[in-house]
Amino acid sequence: WSEVNRCGQNGDFARALKSVNKILQISKDDVTALQCKVVCLIQNGNFKEALGVINTHTKVLTSDVIAFEKAYCEYRLNRIENALKTIQSASQQTDKLKELYGQVLYRLERYDDCLAAYRDLIRNSQDEYEEERKTNLSAVVAAQSTWEKVMPEDLGLREATYELCYNSACALIGQGKLNEAMKKLQKAEGLCRQSLSEDSDVTEEDIEAELAIIHGQMAYIMQLQGRTEDALQLYNQIIKLKPTDVGLLAVIANNIITINKDQNVFDSKKKVKLTNAEGVEHKLSKKQLQAIEFNKALLAMYTNQADQCRKLSASLQSQSPEHLLPVLIQAAQLCREKQHAKAVGLLQDFADQHPANAAEIKLTMAQLKIAQGSVTKACMILRSIEELQHKPGMVSALVTMYSHEEDIDSAIEVFTQAIQWYQQFQARTNYGCCVFQPKSPVHLSLIREAANFKLKHGRKKEAISDLEELWKQNPKDVHTLAQLISAYSLVDPEKAKVLSKHLPSSDTMSLKVDVDALENSHGATYVRKKAGKLTGDNQQKEQGQGDVKKKKKKKKGKLPKNYDPKVTPDPERWLPMRERSYYRGRKKGKKKDQVGKGTQGSTTAGSSELDASRTASSPPTSPRPGSAAAVSAASNVIPPRHQKPAGAPATKKKQQQKKKKGSKGGW
Repeated sequence: WSEVNRCGQNGDFARALKSVNKILQISKDDVTALQCKVVCLIQNGNFKEALGVINTHTKVLTSDVIAFEKAYCEYRLNRIENALKTIQSASQQTDKLKELYGQVLYRLERYDDCLAAYRDLIRNSQDEYEEERKTNLSAVVAAQSTWEKVMPEDLGLREATYELCYNSACALIGQGKLNEAMKKLQKAEGLCRQSLSEDSDVTEEDIEAELAIIHGQMAYIMQLQGRTEDALQLYNQIIKLKPTDVGLLAVIANNIITINKDQNVFDSKKKVKLTNAEGVEHKLSKKQLQAIEFNKALLAMYTNQADQCRKLSASLQSQSPEHLLPVLIQAAQLCREKQHAKAVGLLQDFADQHPANAAEIKLTMAQLKIAQGSVTKACMILRSIEELQHKPGMVSALVTMYSHEEDIDSAIEVFTQAIQWYQQFQARTNYGCCVFQPKSPVHLSLIREAANFKLKHGRKKEAISDLEELWKQNPKDVHTLAQLISAYSLVDPEKAKVLSKHLPSSDTMSLKVDVDALENSHGATYVRKKAGKLTGDNQQKEQGQGDVKKKKKKKKGKLPKNYDPKVTPDPERWLPMRERSYYRGRKKGKKKDQVGKGTQGSTTAGSSELDASRTASSPPTSPRPGSAAAVSAASNVIPPRHQKPAGAPATKKKQQQKKKKGSKGGW
């Protein structure tokens, strides 16, 4: 026992275990020896073996004796539910069990209960671990803000350590306060460097490894802000460090895949391997794991792995039947395979099974119908979404689509239904409650848009009732009154005259404009300078000091060479020949001498004229070399190679024909 005690104080638990085993050989059911053995195994990281010892000696090691050690082994073996049951079954809740209880609740993502547990611990304990408890408490608040979108309360924690600063930054990211979060992360980075540099045993590589998680969160903020190039660079720097935290590597790899999207697919396929590392599922939250699985399915779709995409999306749908993304991924894959009808059917089945999510699914169905060119069917689907049917955005979309199809009656019907709905009441949603407010601004704007649409498409009589309704709501609206008078002028002129009396007089409509201020404004500077120049020129002209402007001489138009002033020009001379009234087309059947055409070997009537040897300009036959005649001829006559023969164009055609005859392929 003295050896066990000495080894335990020195931290040599492997040697202590050997001594404990010697004791157990003498007394195998010694409770203290069994407890010491379990502790030694836990300290050596043999959690499975330690749990086996506890389960083997259940009669001796009861839950009151060994509850904490058993729960801790189960927690480290990622048997979180079992650990929770062990803690709850303990007869006495010690401080150690309460600490472990908080950790278990955090892993189970029961953040409200976890927050209460840590508050109780901080309130009722005073020891050297108070800073760690506050760090865990801030981590719970950050998780609530990020995953449950709960507005975090101010806990009054002093951010003296980089862990507290980091958790505070995560809470700010959950609230969408990205700039403030970035400042907190920069502060956390400075505190981390300062605290680690004080230890002489810590190297620069160790500091960078510790800062990796802070840099990863900085890169995530950059990505959210649209600075994808900076984010990608920082992500790759972290991966080069090869951190031991598989959870951090999985998150960074997933974020790089989201930046790549359907581009750089080869890099994404390499990065996705980091998300499959062993132990990742125990390091990340359920929502993080779900997001990674969604991105795997999308990557399979982009890499044309249809079977893998269907398998992953089907697995996700079985895990979360009400989630939209799995069915949307399946529909997208079907569309890539040109199976649009099947994709629409799949979405329709999901909408029927899950009415709560039907609106978003039907919007996707309408988009698919538009992509196929079935705009009318898309309109029918959109009009079936009752909760969006009377929204201004939906009304605008339907009217635009019906106008594109030139179905004006249906467009007006959409306006009419929306106006009737708003005439009864206007729903204003406020945390699930509806407050009814007739004659709302949305209602009036719909009436105005309907009136403008009807006027644009010539429905004056239908527009008059809408304009009268608007004018009754606001009799001082001159613009509406002017539109009403304009509409009545085409339908009922007398009524238009009566209404025109309500127009304000010209005196009341006069604008109070400061002319000096207007002239001295920035926009009028150029005009004023130009005007000043013009007035100066006029004064010079009046005084007779200015130069007389030279009149520009008009150039005479060029006349055609065969112009005859006695002959009247052809009035249709500007038209192409085919469009002139006297054009009769080409005369067919008239035989013309065609050079180089006809069957092979045949000659034409003008072939003798094309013979260069018979022309007067051709030189005589070259005499034999060395003769006197050759010398005299060479001095007076141009050599044949330098002479341009008569009828050159015809010869060119003849050469082309010869070339054609010798080409491969025949006719």
